[in-house]
Amino acid sequence: MPIRVKLKKVPKPREPSPGPSNYVYVDLPEIREGDSFRDVIKALSRYFTAVITLPHTLEQLRTSAAGSELRSLVDHLALNCSNPTIVNALLALKWHYGADGKTRDLSTARAYACEIVAWRFLSRLSEREAVDYCLYEIPELDLPDPIPETIQEEFSFEHSPLLPHSNGSHGRRTMTTTVSSVKRGQLLQSLSRLTASFNIEEGQEEEEEDPTAPFRGLNALEIAAISNSKQFLAQGVVQKILTAIWNGDIVFWDQLSVYATKKPRYYNPATADPFCRLRVPKYLKIWEIFFFLMFMALYYTVLVERDIEVITGTEYILYILLGAFLYDEISAWRDAGSIFYTSDIWNLFDMIMIILGITFAVLKNIGIYTHTPEAVEVAFDIFALEALFMVPRICSFLSLSPYWGTLIPCFKEMAKDFVKFMILVIIVYCGFLTTFSLIGRNSFTFSRMTMILTKIFFGSSGTGIEIMDDIDPVFGPPLMLLFICLSSFLLTGSLTGMLSNSFSRVITQAREEYLFVYSIYVLEASTSNRLTHFLPPFNLVSFFIFRPLRFFFHSETKFRAGRIALLKITHAPVVGAIMLYESLRRRNAQDEFAGFKGPSFNQEDTLRPSHGQGSTGDGKSSRVNDMASKIDRLTLIILNMQEKEDEYRQQLQREKEEREKREAKEKEEREQKEAKEKEEREKREAKEKEEREQSEAKEKEEKETKEREEKERKAKKEQQDREEKEKKEQEEREAREKKEQEEKAEKERKEQQEKEEKQKKEQEEREAKVKKEQEEKEKREQEEKKKREQEEKEKKEQEEKEKREQEEKEKREQEEQAKKEQEAKEDDDQKPSDE
Repeated sequence: MPIRVKLKKVPKPREPSPGPSNYVYVDLPEIREGDSFRDVIKALSRYFTAVITLPHTLEQLRTSAAGSELRSLVDHLALNCSNPTIVNALLALKWHYGADGKTRDLSTARAYACEIVAWRFLSRLSEREAVDYCLYEIPELDLPDPIPETIQEEFSFEHSPLLPHSNGSHGRRTMTTTVSSVKRGQLLQSLSRLTASFNIEEGQEEEEEDPTAPFRGLNALEIAAISNSKQFLAQGVVQKILTAIWNGDIVFWDQLSVYATKKPRYYNPATADPFCRLRVPKYLKIWEIFFFLMFMALYYTVLVERDIEVITGTEYILYILLGAFLYDEISAWRDAGSIFYTSDIWNLFDMIMIILGITFAVLKNIGIYTHTPEAVEVAFDIFALEALFMVPRICSFLSLSPYWGTLIPCFKEMAKDFVKFMILVIIVYCGFLTTFSLIGRNSFTFSRMTMILTKIFFGSSGTGIEIMDDIDPVFGPPLMLLFICLSSFLLTGSLTGMLSNSFSRVITQAREEYLFVYSIYVLEASTSNRLTHFLPPFNLVSFFIFRPLRFFFHSETKFRAGRIALLKITHAPVVGAIMLYESLRRRNAQDEFAGFKGPSFNQEDTLRPSHGQGSTGDGKSSRVNDMASKIDRLTLIILNMQEKEDEYRQQLQREKEEREKREAKEKEEREQKEAKEKEEREKREAKEKEEREQSEAKEKEEKETKEREEKERKAKKEQQDREEKEKKEQEEREAREKKEQEEKAEKERKEQQEKEEKQKKEQEEREAKVKKEQEEKEKREQEEKKKREQEEKEKKEQEEKEKREQEEKEKREQEEQAKKEQEAKEDDDQKPSDE
């Protein structure tokens, strides 16, 4: 039987969406190899300003069509540009756009674009080329911009990977000029002046000084750390470079001699000076941990002994380590610069520990020499505070671990949000404290009320409920319940949620945060410009020997030679331990091609055998033959890659020409379409205008009729409402008058009753007053009577006393008279007997 087939009509092809009418093609920046850092920044700034005109997120620029122009820029830079300052300029612009607060969203999008282009550009390069671009330091003003050269050509005697690639040369900092004095404000100001003038013609640019001068001596990784380019530093190619610096595979000093210069190099154990391994960040961190543990042990020993009479030997050792600690921190500030030094919060802990230690030493010595035990006790109390910063300092060593390196940034962000939130808590607390202190001032003192509210805030709600009636019977309970609800539920819940959000915000970028902290430490440890770096406490030996000699000798060469000799004498055991560790590690290494160093061969192993010679069965010769065949295969691969690269360039050129033609054609079609649409729009607008006028006239008549009816209905309703209102007011007036009469009668009755009670009370008061006066009168009379009787009695006693005295006087006179008579009589009797 026949088969019936139902066909569906094919839809018409959809017209393409029209592009923006104001689209303008932006030429890619032309950056020549000899262009200065200033010219590169201007060229890139013009391009980003023209391309990024709308706010975008990082993910949109990475994954959507919004970042198509960035991909074109990366292709252009990778194929046509070899200027060594490209990455430096991109990261410097990232910092500039990120700090621009005028157009925040747009500037943030441009900052993301700079960072994306920087890491994508590095991903197109080989490992050695990436090292050259990342570690290229912008040369000083007095040095010409060098032409790139390869590390392979410069150090032809070193062993390197099989296929070396050319890389940019590295500028170097002079020994007298460092970046320690370069501040963030100077860098930002210089970039602002530079990017603000990008639209000025070259012939009109006449500046007194180069605005890029503050960037002299910085490499791309340092600028990335300053600009918080966490996504850039987290890329695999950048982390591979940082890990190589951390492990010492990339070194900045390979010789410890008077004429040695700082320059990034690949470490070669056969030719490098062993004492240069003292500059490896990994070994510096190990020594820092050892020194810190020794300092902590002495700290606890001094606190446990607590000798307040003399300075013990342990304290003398502690003072030496404290001085070495201080000198090492000052050297770190000068070497890394204030930018990197202040980027690490643990350096702030170190300075606080040093200040507390110096305060302890000064106070204790003053107390001992002045015989003041109180000063010594205060010194030990202050020294005990150092544990608040010393024990958490252990976290700085744990931060190199991915787990702890993630938690510590989370804790820092939570602490920042907690401090901000506590400002709100203090404001609310002060308001309630003022209210409760004034309301309950008769029952509670200010200090006691402060302690009560503090207990309530920390969860002791029962304390507030118990005393809320004692504060004030009326206002106390509602205010206390309000404070308890605020502190126990609203503020505590808000704080918990905010801290949880802070933790989630940081933990989502855990890898970037950890790698940023790791990068900061590696750069801080590797940016020193000094040839000789003394580890503490050996740095004090150098300080006390060479600092005084600078006043008498001024030969820099001799001083460097002397410092090198002292370094080798004092650090020989440390270098010996490092060499032993590295020899054991190389012996146990499983992959000799890992890292940046490349394989290690002898000169005999690198000789190419003749193809006619067969294998002798020797394992070494077979490996050389295999290596030669690999070299041949890789050479063919490179040639094929070069051919593909040429084809790719031609394809890009063809695509560019086709795009220009297509854009011109689209522009012409768009103009014709716009003219046609304009005519149709004018006709449609005229017709709509006529219809609108007719509709408006009709609507106006209907509206007038409706308004007239509404007005009549409203007038009638107002009349009824007015009558009802008058009737209601009449009833209310009558009820009010009746109520006023009743209130007046009641008031008169109460006034009469109060008047009678008042008269009765006054009568009782008068009677009581008269009675009281009568009693007081009788009492006074009684007292006067008693007084008169007392006076009469005293008078009588006085008379009796005088009478007795008179009688006694007469009696004495009689006795004296009798005595005189008796004596006279005895005298008379004596005379005859004598005769």
